[in-house]
Amino acid sequence: MALLITDDCINCDVCEPECPNEAIFMGPEIYEINPNKCTECVGHYDEPQCQQVCPVSCIPFNPAWRETKEQLMEKYLRLQTEAKK
Repeated sequence: MALLITDDCINCDVCEPECPNEAIFMGPEIYEINPNKCTECVGHYDEPQCQQVCPVSCIPFNPAWRETKEQLMEKYLRLQTEAKK
């Protein structure tokens, strides 16, 4: 599953630069995560980096966007291929 940022976000700016897939962006009020780009850092790191640096722990797994580790790896590989174009 992808991650999501809750309303508890304090806009501290630490999560966005940590995302290796550039899935995190500033929304109208708080940071948001594009689930089409979020791989939970599969392919890059062992743990989601945004969760590791978030000072208020407002980045849970998104229950509405369920994906297996295999699906996340496929997404990672697709994103890598697209980035090379």
